[in-house]
Amino acid sequence: MSPLHYPFPDLPAAAHATEVAPGVHWVRMPLPFALDHINLWLLDDGDERVIVDCGYGSDDTRQAWSGVLDADPRPVTRVVVTHHHPDHIGLATWLAARNGASIHMTLGEYLLGHAIWHQLPGYNVQDMVAQFRAHGLDDAPATALATRGNAYRRGIPELPSRYERLRHGSTLQIDGREWRVVVGYGHAPEHASLYCAELGVLISGDMLLPRISTNVSVHAATPHDDALGYFLDSIQELCNLPDDTLVLPSHGRPFKGIRSRVEQLVAHHRERCAALRAECRSARTAGEVLATLFPRELDTHQVMFAMGEAIAHLNYLEERGELRREVGADGLIRFIDSKQ
Repeated sequence: MSPLHYPFPDLPAAAHATEVAPGVHWVRMPLPFALDHINLWLLDDGDERVIVDCGYGSDDTRQAWSGVLDADPRPVTRVVVTHHHPDHIGLATWLAARNGASIHMTLGEYLLGHAIWHQLPGYNVQDMVAQFRAHGLDDAPATALATRGNAYRRGIPELPSRYERLRHGSTLQIDGREWRVVVGYGHAPEHASLYCAELGVLISGDMLLPRISTNVSVHAATPHDDALGYFLDSIQELCNLPDDTLVLPSHGRPFKGIRSRVEQLVAHHRERCAALRAECRSARTAGEVLATLFPRELDTHQVMFAMGEAIAHLNYLEERGELRREVGADGLIRFIDSKQ
């Protein structure tokens, strides 16, 4: 397995855009989490500019964007959102309003963002916590999640009320070049990456990250969802792109080596699934196997992602006939090796 190649060893300075390909600029913004940054992209489009992903809805991010955008008089006329998570869509409405820009995203991301923001059934905190309790999450972290409330809304002051729909295979013309939409699944319902063959560049969003594994979670509304299976199928599709493609991820540094990174991720999830199967020789809840998947102390924010991911891995193994789901007399959902 070949190592990844990182052509840009230096990070962009604060409130500064670094060109990584002709007309493609890397901007790095802060996040208030253990994962403390996000990469955003500013594309030249003749006398205009296009933003891809928007950052978390905080004063720090607004200030950083103001510094970047005020350094160039060209207006932003389009804002592209890869998916609904707060660090990607957080300031989309604010950025679009600066110059009356249009917002572009997929239908699935637009609707799911609104479902969580408005706390619709199956996507609200109450249903999420009930799902996690049914999967064996202990009372203290479950209570902490319930008490925290709708953290999603805190990162998104305002969601778009209208948008231009992106679809898999549709294209955007930017600076005379064609950017093709590549929809991926598992991390989000219809995550939109952007590929420009002329530049040899893939803006991968969260679908392909160089150092960490993308979170895959199961929502309460779709309790049997095979999110991990969708994700693994999606990243395998990215291997159809040239291997020397410059990948611009949302976290970590730009890199080359799509196939090597996909192989690493497939191996990583194969190892995690093997560890879970070993744990499930006796019936286990997702809460009981959290330490197997995440052998470190988790804060409340991380517990939410960890439980969603544990359920996703158990669902994946159930879908492939390797584990069997059982509901005990106590109402808890447990998984056991299907051969037991």
